[in-house]
Amino acid sequence: MVKIGKKIVKFRAPIFILCMLLLFPAGWGYLNTRVNYDILSYLPDSLETVKGQDIMVDEFGMGAFSMVIVEDMEPKDVVKLKEEIEGVEHVKDVLWYDSVMDISVPIEMLPDKIREAFNQGNATMMIALFDETTSTDNTMQAVSDMRALCQEKCYISGMSGVVTDIKNLAMGEMPIYVMIAVVLSLIVLGLTMESFLVPLIFLLSIGIAIVYNMGTNSFLGDISYLTQALAAVLQLGVTLDYSIFLLNNYEENKQRFEGDKERAMSHAIANTFKSVVGSSITTIAGFAALCFMTFRLGLNIGVVMMKGVAIGVVCCVTLLPAMVLLFDKAIEKTRHKPLIPSLDKISHFVTKHYKVWMAIFLALFIPALYGNNHNKVYYNIDKSLPDTLESAVANEKLSNRFHLSNVYMLLLENGIDAKDKQEMIEQVKEVDGVKWCIGMSSVVGSGVPEEMIPEELSKMLQGENYEVEFVASDFASATDEQNEQIRQVDRIVKGFNKNSMVIGEAPLMKDLSDVSSTDTRNVNIASIAAIFVIIMLVFKSVSLPFLLVLVIEFAIFVNMAIPCYAGTELPFVASIVIGTVQLGSTVDYAILMTSKYQRERSRGAGKKEAIRRAHCSSMKSILVSGISFFAATFGVGLYSEIDMVSALCILLSRGAVISTIVVICILPAMFMAFDKVICKTSIGFLPKEQKAAGKEQAAQS
Repeated sequence: MVKIGKKIVKFRAPIFILCMLLLFPAGWGYLNTRVNYDILSYLPDSLETVKGQDIMVDEFGMGAFSMVIVEDMEPKDVVKLKEEIEGVEHVKDVLWYDSVMDISVPIEMLPDKIREAFNQGNATMMIALFDETTSTDNTMQAVSDMRALCQEKCYISGMSGVVTDIKNLAMGEMPIYVMIAVVLSLIVLGLTMESFLVPLIFLLSIGIAIVYNMGTNSFLGDISYLTQALAAVLQLGVTLDYSIFLLNNYEENKQRFEGDKERAMSHAIANTFKSVVGSSITTIAGFAALCFMTFRLGLNIGVVMMKGVAIGVVCCVTLLPAMVLLFDKAIEKTRHKPLIPSLDKISHFVTKHYKVWMAIFLALFIPALYGNNHNKVYYNIDKSLPDTLESAVANEKLSNRFHLSNVYMLLLENGIDAKDKQEMIEQVKEVDGVKWCIGMSSVVGSGVPEEMIPEELSKMLQGENYEVEFVASDFASATDEQNEQIRQVDRIVKGFNKNSMVIGEAPLMKDLSDVSSTDTRNVNIASIAAIFVIIMLVFKSVSLPFLLVLVIEFAIFVNMAIPCYAGTELPFVASIVIGTVQLGSTVDYAILMTSKYQRERSRGAGKKEAIRRAHCSSMKSILVSGISFFAATFGVGLYSEIDMVSALCILLSRGAVISTIVVICILPAMFMAFDKVICKTSIGFLPKEQKAAGKEQAAQS
């Protein structure tokens, strides 16, 4: 690897120029990668609710719908507005009571179920049907066009409105996420590094790696807005360690080779690559575990972050060394005295009182485990958004004026006997929380001849193989009550025809809840197993994987227990992602200290001295890395109005601090307590002569 390091040093100028040129295609790929703002679209295709959506598009030309609430408008003006909405591109149809009865019929003469469904006081409701699915660019544009038409007296609710608001909010916030992370990281690095220019070089190198990563996302087709929001911040926080490792190695080798900077950098590249490969593989393994999720959002985040870590490592041993050497004179001119005082006394205190830290670990473990396992999680997507957004105001109007929280659909297979169909609808209406059903059967009844059915209604709700019924619910999506209602409705529908389906936003969220609970368990098992095996191979140890994973898992338990005891609800994504991300990104701290402990022990140092030296020499690097990770995520968590982004960043920032404290305080205590076990079950922790003496003594006995 030293030979490769020498080549990188020799061709540092061409490497720098090439990296700058590669920014152009990477930037093009970044700008041309579509962002998906609909979390529900990542549900597996095998689910019946997802298949039902495909049937709606194929057979009815309808992929999504929104409820449009109109206040204080005369019926003739509502008709005009309805015609204007129908004229919006990608709005297929609009269902209102004039789809059933002529507008000349007074509202008072309408059947109760029709009047109550579409009219409440001075408000009326229409259902706008889109010809594409919820989160396509065309559907979101149609929602925006409808809002422009409707103005103040009109409100558009439903998932398409929510997704449109997520897009508008995220597009405005995302550039600020990066700015916050960069500024706060610069402050931390400026205080911890010994040159004012080094932080800028670090962030420029990592920034280029981030552009490369985001630019190569185009092969995925699209990425989730959560992936886009978190990827840059996470890549900055996770790969900053590698830059610090390189610089530390460079400074050490400059002293070793008496100021020969090119030789020092060649060896620094070789040393950094060896140390970074082990830690980066564990980080990649943590993100790889997300790919085991059946909910494809995990695959989306996992692939992007694995790629980001790998690109970060490559840039760290190619671009960064080139930049450090090219700007070496400027770095020397901007040097300043270390602003962080010596940490030797703190290190001595921590290692001396290891029994206290073991007692704290034992005292907190059970409460932390309990809190981790008893968090409250929400699955309702619009709950993660500010209540001032247009979709939130519309959903509130829907609830207050029409006393319903969501509308979903029954996709009934053609061929069901008319009387059976009517009986089925009546049973559905009796289910707790169902407000009404609107469809062919419910509107015209079983005794009306087919030729008497209004043509507009027939085209809208009757397909070649299926018929649609809209079901209004009093319960909010993703609640236990709503999920139970859907289960009961599904049993009723399947009882009359096994090929009929319950589909729509609320059923999708129920499936999301079911899928996520399984994914959380599988992802945690996969990440722990992968990192366990990697640590075992890296340290050639049976005992160390248990200790290191236990320490980091304890940090995760403490982090996740805080929302439980604080009574805070978390978005469902947090409970799935945080364990793997915190494990994969902060296990590096434990590996760094462990490798130094192994080195000191193998050189003949005693237990206490080896642990003290390892702790003292790694403490600053761990603190700088942990604080930098905290800075990169905490500011974004405070700023973002999207709770899925905010909650994840707050958890990650707090997790970085907790992991740093746990590794600095608890891990050396574990080494102290289990040193004998570690040495006996690991290769490379004792000098060769000591091993030979031990074998000879064992043979004699």
